[in-house]
Amino acid sequence: MSFWDERYSEPGYLFGEAPNAFLAAQQHRLAGYRTALAIADGEGRNGVFLAEQGLDVTSIDASSVGIAKARALAEKRGVSVDCQLVDIAEYEWPADTFDVVVGIFFQFAAPPLRDAIFAGMIRTLAPGGLLLLEGYGPRQMEYGTGGPRVLENLYTEDLLADRFKALEILDLRSYDAELSEGSRHRGVSALVDLVARKPGRG
Repeated sequence: MSFWDERYSEPGYLFGEAPNAFLAAQQHRLAGYRTALAIADGEGRNGVFLAEQGLDVTSIDASSVGIAKARALAEKRGVSVDCQLVDIAEYEWPADTFDVVVGIFFQFAAPPLRDAIFAGMIRTLAPGGLLLLEGYGPRQMEYGTGGPRVLENLYTEDLLADRFKALEILDLRSYDAELSEGSRHRGVSALVDLVARKPGRG
C-alpha cells in the first residue's frame, strides 16, 4: 500500500469534505468557464466543489483509496466528477484543454517534478483559462501545522512569479492564516496563493 493509500484509509476525510478556503474564496471567478482539472485531488473535496459550480471536472490522483473516497463524496453531493488514477509524473497534460486548473497543497513534489507539474499546468490550460494555486511558504517549517518538512518543496512569491511568468498574474500573495481543514491542516499556517490567467482569448 502506498503512503497516500495508507493515509486515506483512515476513517473520514483526512482534510475534511469542505473545499480549501482559498479555492472557495475564488468562486466568483469561475463563472463562464466549462471545464476544470483538479490535480493531486486526494479525497476529492476540491474537485467536488468545482463540480458544484457547474464545471465539468477531471480529478486526478495517484491514490486509488483517495479516488474511491472522492467518488463517494461526489455521489453524496449529487455531482459528477471524472476521477482518474494517475501518476502525476506520467500525466500527459493535454494542450489547451481545461478552462480552470487547480492545484492545492501538492507539495510532495521535489523541485524537478514540481517544475514539470507547473509547466504542465500552463500547457493544459486553455487560452483565457484560470489557474488557481495554493501552497505553504517557508515559515511553515516553524509552524508545523501541515505540509512537507522539506524547505525546498515550499513556495515563495518570487518562485511562483518566475515559474508562471507566461501567464497574466491576477493575484499573488503570501500571508499567515488559521486553517481548519480536517485533521491534517490545523492551526496558523504560512500560505502562498496564486491566481493567474493564460493569455489568448479575447
